[in-house]
Amino acid sequence: MEAHTFFLYLLAILLSARIFAELAVRLQAPTVIGELFAGVVLGPSLLGWIEPLEAIKLLAEIGIILLLFEVGLETDVRRLVRSGMRSFVVAMAGFFVPLILGFALAYWVFGMSILVSLFIGGTLTATSIGITIRVLSDLKRHQAAEGQIVLGAAVLDDVLGVVLLAMLYEFSLGGGISLVNAGKVLLFVTAFFIVAPLAAKLLSMVIKRFDEISEIPGLIPTSIVSLVLFFAWLASEAGAPELLGGFAAGVALSRRFFLPLGVSLHADEVFARRLEEQMRPIINLFTPIFFVMVGLSLNLREIDWGSPFIWGFSLSMLVAAVLGKLVGAFLIPETLLARCAIGMAMVPRGEVGLIFAELGRVSGIFNNEIYAGLVIVIALTTLVPPFAMKWFYGRYAGRMDALAREGPGTDSKGMR
Repeated sequence: MEAHTFFLYLLAILLSARIFAELAVRLQAPTVIGELFAGVVLGPSLLGWIEPLEAIKLLAEIGIILLLFEVGLETDVRRLVRSGMRSFVVAMAGFFVPLILGFALAYWVFGMSILVSLFIGGTLTATSIGITIRVLSDLKRHQAAEGQIVLGAAVLDDVLGVVLLAMLYEFSLGGGISLVNAGKVLLFVTAFFIVAPLAAKLLSMVIKRFDEISEIPGLIPTSIVSLVLFFAWLASEAGAPELLGGFAAGVALSRRFFLPLGVSLHADEVFARRLEEQMRPIINLFTPIFFVMVGLSLNLREIDWGSPFIWGFSLSMLVAAVLGKLVGAFLIPETLLARCAIGMAMVPRGEVGLIFAELGRVSGIFNNEIYAGLVIVIALTTLVPPFAMKWFYGRYAGRMDALAREGPGTDSKGMR
């Protein structure tokens, strides 16, 4: 693609994201809905003006990494640690329940092969941390107790998805699941979680020190963006590229690094405020590209809306996808309202679900009907939860805060 064409595409993405986000706010909807809808309008689903090109995907990935970095800047590490076990329960249930439900429906109800059924179940395990955190941030709930639980759960859920995707991809190559390659992925992920917080702490000290002695403005945004680009490359190179082409590992693990980096820089509140002020314009520039990209990746024209199989398959998988995420929230000792909020926040599939579905399609595992049905599920679980969360918090936020002060188990009367 020629440079001037790419510039025109980027112009359309940025302007449409802003226009539709403004419209969404005026309609009392989260801004992320407007940005997602901008992608649907510009992409193959409606106008077909812009395709999800690799260059746009790279800019979108920078956007989501910077968004998580901003979340890290605002995260109280003590509250995040306190939510650890609850996040773990939500993540594990939200990963395994949709996997089992999706596999069971595909294998026993629709009579599909084991490999196809595993890929379908794997697609349902996804949670889009980007969409979830953006909606919670728009609603000013990302620092609430349930927001911290969702953040921890979504981080773990994303990494579990990468490991599963690596194993399923190896399985799809025809040689079965290699224990050596699977072990390599698990070893890398484990090492990452040990090293990342230490490296983040060290780098945060270096950035702060150089900012104190530098006489040239702009050191903070230059160093952070450079670090984003470097670590995305590093994670991709080390992330078992023979299994995934490095893409999924780079996507998930590079994001996971910038959360502890933001938390480390948050230790000095004065410096954190300066850093946030300098980074916010860059974050606000790149982040909408990510959400437009999710909309661009949805091609609703590929769906045969008159097919009985499409409706039966997609509706059953939609039920499994939603219930699978709600189950984990109801296994933790929180109020009923908090459980509902956590369950809804874990539902969006977004770009993570699309990665699974696209891999299944290009590998020849999904036919057009299965792929189209999963696209419907991904689209609905991406577009509907932000509206549901907006309505839910608009009605129950005050009651949730009151119950949180009283402690878990105090809302036995329900949500009247």
